[in-house]
Amino acid sequence: MKTQNLGLVVATALGLAIPAVAGEIRGKVTLKGTPPPNPVVKDLSADPNCSKLVKETVHIPMFRVGPGGELADVFVTLDGITGKSTGASAPPAVLDQKGCQYIPYVLAIQTKQTLLVKNSDPLLHNVHATPTVPGNKERNEAQLAGSPDLKFTFDAPEKFLRFKCDVHPWMFAYVCVSDHPWFALTGADGTFVIKDVPPGKYTLEASHRKAGTLKKDIEVTDGVVEVDFVFELK
Repeated sequence: MKTQNLGLVVATALGLAIPAVAGEIRGKVTLKGTPPPNPVVKDLSADPNCSKLVKETVHIPMFRVGPGGELADVFVTLDGITGKSTGASAPPAVLDQKGCQYIPYVLAIQTKQTLLVKNSDPLLHNVHATPTVPGNKERNEAQLAGSPDLKFTFDAPEKFLRFKCDVHPWMFAYVCVSDHPWFALTGADGTFVIKDVPPGKYTLEASHRKAGTLKKDIEVTDGVVEVDFVFELK
């Protein structure tokens, strides 16, 4: 299904007027204030297997902030929309284990979308998904070096669903699961784009795992809506 046609179908399902052209939401998320230092992974260098793979100092990237306060890893989504997932037909997302770290640290998928967990390291990892929302099942599986990718799907929306490795206790990743396709994660420059949004009035929500959640009421037409968020640390 073409992207534009998908927007028309979803608009009809939401009871909205069918647009000739869908709208787009663009913006930037910044952080005001000085975040705490990202913790150093001290156990990695002491591990006889991981220390062979990683020589540099590794930090847990709780805050990825640019020189101008640009905040990465913010989950930006239309709030209050459920049951509109296109995840079953979406391409798989990938979570890798490389250098005894999960990469990326934060990612976003839809309900029913396949998440492939890879092991790119020449050693054993343990993939342990620990959801907290009913409907999402906990799984805990060993993954040997060179073994096939593990496949995960989740049925319920959940922000920052945690993955961890029980073999290497510093390894974490967080998956934001959406029940619709209108979301984005900010990159290193703090920007985000959400395309093919049916016209209407919405609440736009920006969530960071440590900085919290901000919301703004917006109206989408057939053009571009600019929305910026500023998180403040006290």
